[in-house]
Amino acid sequence: MVSETKNNPLLLEEENCCANGTDRKSHHSDKVKNNLVTRLNRIEGQIRGIKGLIEKDTYCDDVITQISATQSALNSVAKILLEGHLKGCVADRLQEGDTEVLDEVLITIQKLMKK
Repeated sequence: MVSETKNNPLLLEEENCCANGTDRKSHHSDKVKNNLVTRLNRIEGQIRGIKGLIEKDTYCDDVITQISATQSALNSVAKILLEGHLKGCVADRLQEGDTEVLDEVLITIQKLMKK
């Protein structure tokens, strides 16, 4: 992920990811948000394409290849979000003395690794 940050200026412009306390919202810069939405739109198109391949009885291996590419694209979105979360929200909360955020992050990473 570190190399992705150096190559992705959008991550460097990330604002604080989450607010503190009970107002749990992400606060991404417009550039980061647009990048994520663009990626998700592309993924949405990939999903529609996979559906079309299945409807056309496309060879299973070809469909699986497209599913794999889509999963990889989703993982890229998750990496961007996780990196911003760690560098913004988690770092801020740790500086405030909130160590409970570490348990939250570990649970999140476990969820990502199941996939």
